[in-house]
Amino acid sequence: MPDDDAPLLNVARVRAALAATRFADVRYVRETASTNDDAAALLGDPSAAGATLVAEFQTAGRGRKPGRAWIAPPGTSLLFTTILPNAIDTSALWAVPFWTALAVADGVERAAGTRVALRWPNDLDIGARKAAGILCVSRIAGNTAHAACGVGVNVRRPDAAPSVDPPPAYLSDVAPDVARERVLDEILRAMDGITGLLARPHDVARAWESRAELRSRSYRVRLDADGSVVEGRAVRLGADGGLVIDDRGRERTIHLADARVI
Repeated sequence: MPDDDAPLLNVARVRAALAATRFADVRYVRETASTNDDAAALLGDPSAAGATLVAEFQTAGRGRKPGRAWIAPPGTSLLFTTILPNAIDTSALWAVPFWTALAVADGVERAAGTRVALRWPNDLDIGARKAAGILCVSRIAGNTAHAACGVGVNVRRPDAAPSVDPPPAYLSDVAPDVARERVLDEILRAMDGITGLLARPHDVARAWESRAELRSRSYRVRLDADGSVVEGRAVRLGADGGLVIDDRGRERTIHLADARVI
């Protein structure tokens, strides 16, 4: 349950800062099951285009893989889902998490003055520890789709950090005075600046590869099908967002739904 003494997000400050952007509609609640579930129910509603749903606490926050929860004590994190302002081609849906990661990385850098590393498929790290994650939802109607980007950012380290292995990173580790309002403002401002990129999914991929310094980076992934481990150096993102690696001289694509990085 939410801590009544936890500091609340000053949502009016965020709305005012974003007044001239596509993302000024910021909707805040103290508690919900999942901002992604709430956003999914609004996809395709013109009045919700560009809206961001923020919760102080989620009772059913989750990660990309089934059974993986997102644990965030109230007042410590940013938990939000942003509905894209326009429908996109269904064929471009795979690029949305990578587009989101670009915006989150730029926003965090501007707000906290620290550069975060992008890790395939949907994580942002400080050092070797996860500081933020992304999980997107969509509603498809033929060749077009409405999508929303779920984001969790660890902002302020709690007095009693949750027991998670490996332990997470927090923006306050490197920027003690960082404000959640500034982080959210800068992320949504970054989304506003690159909204047009969504129409060019392959440009999204190339931008993500560059920002992640992907080429020749070592990856170790466990395949869901049989639990086997694949190691190799990254070559590029595949046509659907899969990770193409050089596995002992042979290119191999690890698809988004088939594995997790270890």
